[in-house]
Amino acid sequence: MDHETGAIWLDRHLFTATTYPADYGFVDRTLGEDGDPLDALVLLEEPTFPGCHIRARPVGVFWMQDEAGGDAKILCVPAGDPRWAHVRDLEDLSDHLRSEIRHFFEIYKALEPNKDSDVRDWEGLAAAEAEIEAARRRYVPPAGH
Repeated sequence: MDHETGAIWLDRHLFTATTYPADYGFVDRTLGEDGDPLDALVLLEEPTFPGCHIRARPVGVFWMQDEAGGDAKILCVPAGDPRWAHVRDLEDLSDHLRSEIRHFFEIYKALEPNKDSDVRDWEGLAAAEAEIEAARRRYVPPAGH
C-alpha cells in the first residue's frame, strides 16, 4: 500500500512455484520494523480480493527477518467464523499447518535476486498482541488524515 495515497499496489510476484498459505495482507494503522504496515495472514476457506477488509483476530506471530529488517507475520483467524471459534491461540492449530506456513516463508524469496528471509520461530497470542501494539505505537498517520 502506498503510505501517502492509500493506493494498493502489487508488492511482488512470487519467483517460486508456490502460493501464499493464507490470505495475506496487513494490520491497518500499524508500522512494522521493516517500514511497512505489519503483515498479517488470515486463515480463510476461500481467498478474498485486494483491498478487502477482514474482521480477524490474532492467534500467533511468526518471527522472521528480511533484507529490510524485522518482518513479523501476524497469524489470524476470521472473527465470528464458527469454523475457527475453537482457535484461541497458536497451540490450537495443527503442527502441520504451522510447518506449511514456515516452509512457505523459508522458500518464497529463494529465486528473487538480492532478496532473502531468515525465519525464526512461532509465538502465541500474547506475543502477537504485543507486536500489534508496538506496531501501532510506531505508526504515524499521513498528514491530513
